[in-house]
Amino acid sequence: MLRFCMHYGIHFILPIIIGLVFFKEHRLKIILILLAGIILDLDHLWADPIFDPNRCSINFHPLHKYWAIGGYFLLLFFTKTRIFGIAFLIHILADTVDCYLM
Repeated sequence: MLRFCMHYGIHFILPIIIGLVFFKEHRLKIILILLAGIILDLDHLWADPIFDPNRCSINFHPLHKYWAIGGYFLLLFFTKTRIFGIAFLIHILADTVDCYLM
């Protein structure tokens, strides 16, 4: 139960908190972009099985590979892509916590 709450709390509650606390001017737009970071899980469609509760996503799925994570960090350095980098890194954080709690 802890693993479930931590994983989905980071995926869904943390983006809302970040939007409300740090982006007051455009909070709804930012929150929606941060929540959309879940789109990284589209790469699960290429896995067999698509969902395996005992599989660590980090460095397994293409959009969860270490090189991709490095790319998400690079997005932080540019104003126009920063919010997307934050969204993707929140997603990676959720999956990393999930791996550690497995």
